[in-house]
Amino acid sequence: MKLPNGVTGFYSAKHNKPPTIDEKQFKQICFSLISSNGGEVLDFKEPQVATNFFDVEAKVFNKHLHILLNVHYPFMAFAFDVEYGKITFIDEPELFKQFSPFYNVLNTIELNAPVLLRLGSKKSIVQNDNELNSDELEQIAYWKPERIGEIIFNYWD
Repeated sequence: MKLPNGVTGFYSAKHNKPPTIDEKQFKQICFSLISSNGGEVLDFKEPQVATNFFDVEAKVFNKHLHILLNVHYPFMAFAFDVEYGKITFIDEPELFKQFSPFYNVLNTIELNAPVLLRLGSKKSIVQNDNELNSDELEQIAYWKPERIGEIIFNYWD
């Protein structure tokens, strides 16, 4: 997958500000789909200073899980556990189907794909297909994420 400009949430005045997701629409879709499956939304966390994603905690299909959505692009993922700096991504096939008309739902193969770094080279530090700006590349050089999912859903400040 190609990582678009601004997906990390970092940009400067010289780079175009990335788009933002419609929070109200996301909230409505989550509550609607989770309740129609007999589930319950337990918590809805907006992105904080050090995060670039929404985190919806839910109980559905007798499972406790998190629905993550990047704040700038319609990249969605499901996770079993979401802790500072550590997200355990999971596949949830039924929710994948239901959310796919609205968002680009990523699977664990995409999310756990390795980040190919070339440290010491400022211009092409990330070897994965990307349109990342220089501010994002600086953050990646600092944080050294190992998986693509750690770039799309990050705890960088």
